Amino acid sequence: MQKDLGDYRKSYEKSALLEGSISDNPMELFQKWFYETEAADGVDEPNAMTISTIGLDGYPKSRVVLLKKFTYEGFIFYTNYNSEKGKAIAANPNVCISFFWPNMERQIIIKGKAEKVAENLSDGYFESRPEGSKLGALVSPQSSVISSREVLENSLKKLEDEYENKEVLRPDNWGGYIIKPQSMEFWQGRPNRLHDRIRYALIDNLDWKMERLAP
Repeated sequence: MQKDLGDYRKSYEKSALLEGSISDNPMELFQKWFYETEAADGVDEPNAMTISTIGLDGYPKSRVVLLKKFTYEGFIFYTNYNSEKGKAIAANPNVCISFFWPNMERQIIIKGKAEKVAENLSDGYFESRPEGSKLGALVSPQSSVISSREVLENSLKKLEDEYENKEVLRPDNWGGYIIKPQSMEFWQGRPNRLHDRIRYALIDNLDWKMERLAP
């Protein structure tokens, strides 16, 4: 099987990324870009991000998860702590997340350290989820091998009966992580492949240093 993709071409011409027109704080630039992507439409889930971890087998692995909150401190998402990504983070909290918004011809790559959020934050978010999502968190042994889909569906049916008219509480093995950035790189597509790349690096956990990178 073979397919030559060499003729796939696109000219990036929608915007520019210039030092004189952006904030000294990368979180403010992230917020600006995120809101612009939301307003422009064309991306079903602008909060979809790729998170890369180093697995227990020594290999990097990337998968898409949903960003649920961002603050000046970092980026928050939720998952099963016993999942493959949860075990990888427990062993090595250094992670990379990235956002790609093709409608805006933009990409953001963020390196940082992941740590669990406070339990009350995980409780609050879990409580806000639809009942089906709550039960899904209970029923799925995420990343474990299962014999068939019917195993999940049968387990879910039992839980639906068990929790009818009862509150579903957050399980201990499910909750949030906050990724505290150490570097944030913003990529804006430009014509002739001379793309704009601005990287912010955190110095001594205090100040951000801005640098332009060659495309």
